[in-house]
Amino acid sequence: MSQAIESERSRYDALMDVVERRMTVRAFDPDYVVPKDHYEMILEAARHAPSGANAQPWHFIVVTDQALKNEIMEYFRAEQVARAKLKMKFPTPDYRGLATSPGLIVVASDFRWTKAFPVLNDGSDLDKMYKENAERILLQSVAAATMSAHLAAAALGYNVWWVTAIGQEAAQKAMKPLLGIPEELSVLDIMCFGPAAKKPYKRWKKKLDEVVNWNRFDQSHFMTDAEIDEWIARTRHKVMYRDESNVD
Repeated sequence: MSQAIESERSRYDALMDVVERRMTVRAFDPDYVVPKDHYEMILEAARHAPSGANAQPWHFIVVTDQALKNEIMEYFRAEQVARAKLKMKFPTPDYRGLATSPGLIVVASDFRWTKAFPVLNDGSDLDKMYKENAERILLQSVAAATMSAHLAAAALGYNVWWVTAIGQEAAQKAMKPLLGIPEELSVLDIMCFGPAAKKPYKRWKKKLDEVVNWNRFDQSHFMTDAEIDEWIARTRHKVMYRDESNVD
């Protein structure tokens, strides 16, 4: 038994090496060409992710055409300008890096798959509650597949960028015709990957004892509205784009 546990520990250590090496970058080496089999290996990992009702409600569009990458990037650049004009004070990344990404995969899903999860379909308030939960199940399922893809990319030695700022209706209208995505589907994520343009850095993570609770929630972990507002005002910009050693 102890030998089996030791064997499992070596597999865990190998996994954690990949997990810790998965680092976000927002500028890539544009001259690198991702081999086709690397796309297939990354998406092979994605398709093995768990999903509610085993519905596997995901579609992946591999984008290799540079003109398409440029058009996708231009949409996000326009969104970046719009945010600045609205004075949202959100430290938006430089979306020009999208166009430099050697590997780019668009992740889409079909919300009609929520019918595969527990719903009543009778229009009642209880049905509404179940449908809201069904949407969460679908999103969690797609996120699991996307995370599996990110870890596979990291295992292959790539840096990654998980782009999620596409929930707006305008983003859907821009992306779907560009990629031939049916109206019934929704674009949920864009995964960029490739060698980094410059040396990546590890961003700050909370300590284990700050997020783990045993049997009951540790009330010392709870943050008031004021504390969250303070964190957003004073800390958010540091932890989003800075090396973890430069957070304090």
